Order: sequence, then structure tokens, then C-alpha cells
Amino acid sequence: MERATKTRFTFQSEGETLLGNLFLPERAKPAGVVIAVGPLTSVKEQAAGTYAQAMAERGYAGLAFDYRYFGESAGQPRQFENPEANIEDIKNAATALLDDDRLTDLPLFGLGVCFGAGPMVRSVAEDRRFRAFAGVAGVFTDNAKTMARMGAAYQATIDRGRAAERKWRETGDAETIPAVAADGGDVAMPLREAFEFYGTPRGQVPNYVNGYAVQSLAHSLPFDARGAADMLEAPVLIVHSEKALTPDLAHAFYSAVKSPKRELWLESQGQIDFYDDPKLITPAADAVAAFLR
Repeated sequence: MERATKTRFTFQSEGETLLGNLFLPERAKPAGVVIAVGPLTSVKEQAAGTYAQAMAERGYAGLAFDYRYFGESAGQPRQFENPEANIEDIKNAATALLDDDRLTDLPLFGLGVCFGAGPMVRSVAEDRRFRAFAGVAGVFTDNAKTMARMGAAYQATIDRGRAAERKWRETGDAETIPAVAADGGDVAMPLREAFEFYGTPRGQVPNYVNGYAVQSLAHSLPFDARGAADMLEAPVLIVHSEKALTPDLAHAFYSAVKSPKRELWLESQGQIDFYDDPKLITPAADAVAAFLR
């Protein structure tokens, strides 16, 4: 295992300044560059940063950054989850990394944790600069299944998001709800497990804001990651657990992938322990490093 150093990494995305943490192996030239992105509403000091550092400890350069609208990155409205904007940010991060003298000509890889697996796998499918994709406890959304599961509530939720977006455009006032709350309710992530991470000292960091712009609903809910499986040419690694979120979607996504692929199913308590439990992070990161080599 390498020791990793951390430096600030700033780049531009669609006219906004984005901030990241770049982790580098201390003693050796990186074997490649890994961009790591994380769960809904998260920031670079949480799961994405954990895996970026883990990859640096295994000989890769690892970047975790705050998407537009989140953390230390610019963009309005704040706390706006827009997967299409996430994809643009990932591709612009790739450009900035490969323009860096320390990293030019190194192979580029994408790693997505939880909801971040969707924007990342779409980025890898669309951008041939990425040589491989790894999803850790990934949520591989399937819009057709989302619509079938939600029924009439699907369109009502989209309409709520669109109304909030109109209000933002007309008044500059962004309606926001909590990302998590102890008793659930009208929040972005109603799982008690999510509150026990983001709503407690376990997962709280100074850069994190417990908020979710309601207009995000019009963008996040219809987002489809499943379609990327039909486009992928790069190799794919799926690391998941039957007790994590949506294992059925992970199985379906993996089955649909036609490119070279590998899977690792671990034993977890749920979803969130993939973010901070070394008993899961270590085998997951080891598997990713071995896969990329």
C-alpha cells in the first residue's frame, strides 16, 4: 500500500469553478487516473473522497470533487441534483486531469458510488477517454421500472420539480427540502440508514449541507443509467451486496453489459457501510485496483 498525498484541484465546468481533492501516490508515478463520484447530495470529503484516497493508496491518482451546486464548487441554485450536469462535470474533470503535466497520457478510469454510479457509467459510455468503469454499491436507475413502481406518483413528482424550477427561474428563490431527517418525511432520502450517516457525526463534514433543491426531482427521477449498459465498450466491474440498495437493478445492469465484465458480491449490513466501513472499502478498492490493472 502506498501513502497518499492530497492537494487541491480546481477546474472549470460550463463556466463554473469546481473544487476537488486530488490524491496521489507518495512514492511512485500513478498507474492511472481514477475519477470517483459519490451518492446523492454528497460532497468530496465523504464516500467519493474515501475511494479516491483508497485508489491513491493502491497506486492510482484519485480525484474526488464537488459537483456544480454543491460543497465548495460554484453554481446556482445550491443543492441542485442534475445528473446531466453531473456528466458534464465529470467529462470536464477528465479534461482538466489529462491536461495536468503530472497525469498526461495516463489511462483514465471512472468509479461511481451509490447514485454516482449512474452519471459515471453514462460518462464512461459516452466518452472514449475512459478505459473502464467500476460501480461500488451502485444505483443503476431504470426509468421504465421507476415509472412502473411509482404509478401516478411519478408524474406528480416530476410536476412538483418543474413547478419549483419555474419558481426559481422567475424569482431566484429555490425551494429546498432536507436531504435526510430523523423521522423521514418530505426529504430526498427517506431511509433511516441515510439519516444515520448524513444526519449524525458519523458522516457529517463541514462542507456538507443537509438540503435538496426540489427542482432536482424533475431531473433526478427520470434519469436512466440502465441504458448505458447497451452503449458500453469499456470493461465494467460491479461491486455490490444483496443488502445494499437495489441489488435487482445491479444484477439487471450487469446482465445487460456486453463489454468485458466482472462482479464482486460482498456481505454488508446495508448500503451506507460501503461509504465508511473498512471491511467493505478495503475489498472493494482492492477489487477495483486489480480490475484496472
